[in-house]
Amino acid sequence: MKQKIREIVLQAAQKAFSIGELPSSEIPGVEIEEPKVEAHGDYSSNISMVMASVQKMPPRKIAEAILKYIDNSEGIIEKTNIAGPGFINFQLKKSAWHPFLLKVHNENTKYGASDIGCGKKVQVEFVSANPTGPLHVGHGRGAAVGDSMSNILSFSGYEVQKEYYVNDSGRQIRTLGLSVYLRYRELFGKETEFSDDYYQGDYIRDLALLIKEEKKDLFLDKNMEDEAVQYCARFASDYILKGIDNDLKSFGVKFDNWYSEQSLFDSDKVDSAINNFKNKNIIYEKEGAFWFKTTDYGDEKDRVVIRNNGLTTYFASDIAYHKDKFDRGFETIIDIWGADHHGYINRISASIEASGHDRDQFKVIMIQLVNLLRGGEPVAMSTRAGEFITLKDVIDEVGNDAARFIFLMRHYDSHLDFDLELAKKKSNENPVYYVQYVHARISSIIDKGREEYGIKDIDLNDKSVSMLTEPEEIQLIKAMARYPEVIRSSAELLEPHRITFYLMNLASFFHTYYNKHRVLTDDKVLTHGRLYLVMAVKIIIRNGLALLGVSAPDKM
Repeated sequence: MKQKIREIVLQAAQKAFSIGELPSSEIPGVEIEEPKVEAHGDYSSNISMVMASVQKMPPRKIAEAILKYIDNSEGIIEKTNIAGPGFINFQLKKSAWHPFLLKVHNENTKYGASDIGCGKKVQVEFVSANPTGPLHVGHGRGAAVGDSMSNILSFSGYEVQKEYYVNDSGRQIRTLGLSVYLRYRELFGKETEFSDDYYQGDYIRDLALLIKEEKKDLFLDKNMEDEAVQYCARFASDYILKGIDNDLKSFGVKFDNWYSEQSLFDSDKVDSAINNFKNKNIIYEKEGAFWFKTTDYGDEKDRVVIRNNGLTTYFASDIAYHKDKFDRGFETIIDIWGADHHGYINRISASIEASGHDRDQFKVIMIQLVNLLRGGEPVAMSTRAGEFITLKDVIDEVGNDAARFIFLMRHYDSHLDFDLELAKKKSNENPVYYVQYVHARISSIIDKGREEYGIKDIDLNDKSVSMLTEPEEIQLIKAMARYPEVIRSSAELLEPHRITFYLMNLASFFHTYYNKHRVLTDDKVLTHGRLYLVMAVKIIIRNGLALLGVSAPDKM
């Protein structure tokens, strides 16, 4: 509808110029917005103010000239007026909204889909937690954002691949191996010094127990310490990674590709990338170390890629990894990181630009922290001591649907309060229940309409639909007409919370309507129209929840 009003305004402005009422043919982009005050109409345009400097006329005079040539041949406009300094307001006829119901029903599961992506290849890399411990609640938020964002982009015409980058190389894996090895020795009564830097928690002892069962006392020989640590590291990381995969699948997240950091070294991709930049003088030597000239690309300081002891930094493998993403043919890469990685954006962007790619092809979503509450009170956790509630704990307690929906309720750049008790409530206080209940209630209404009213085929009936004139009915249809725009903006801005917010608003409009009007009335024609209306609501609730990875139950 916005597009239709935009075309009407643009054509009117062009006609006003052709007749001589506007002196210039230059017409800027026409913006159509929904007024915040309902009394101002359905839509409003600021074209008169935008054109004032070009036309060299007062905005209200421009608005008057445009209004003279508004084409209402389709009969959708009820009235127009000029407000304030020159806003043009449009009030549409109620009948103008009815065709959207047919569009929702006809397009069904595809309603809101678009081809704005034009098949562009996009990779979304998310979670990518080190295989050194189970996933925590923060990882859950990143998983929900990454998975739903991938769904939205696919729905919008992009070719999307979801990837998990496995950090299976480097210091943290050796530290994991040492942590498990020392717990293994403890199981045999050996005294050990367990540093605060080592991984804590019962899961480390559990891993040591598994190794003890398999290897018995083989690794107690001090001469085998290096071999033992390496074995413990590989065994533990593989075991933990399998647990991560299982937890994510239980959460409804399935990756298209798992990419090993170690494979970058095994295939010489790290050395190749570093040598390439050395040859271009983008990497230089200083005091025995090798530095990347990231300051040439907007970073605050140059970054070390090879230390003076010959060991590579994480940045070195990151350079090779992101180069490899583009080598695989992705046109846009999206990384979803924790908020503590903010300082990495500039250095990765620098490496991408130095590789000959546009830094705008690289986008980063930063996930802020989750504050876990129980009945409004913070849940005490200590990551250092290994005492924290895992993602699996949360899923087991509140379920996938509540967890995913709540993770997606706020913009990922904002801190999120996650109340476990609230997430379990079967009431309108629980946001996911509030939305899902709409779907279940409409399913019940439709079943009752078919059984008790004999309305089996709830399809388009012009007479029935024309009876949908109550303000709450028009409000519902208007909201449904906005859904494709919400999906589009969510895809363009990479903001899945827009869909969550939209669904809660649509649910609110439905609850208001249902509390004020009966769907199943004594008038069979009106009942048919209202069933057609609420079935359209059901379609959108189902579609929107599916993009978020949340189920749409028929019964609750």
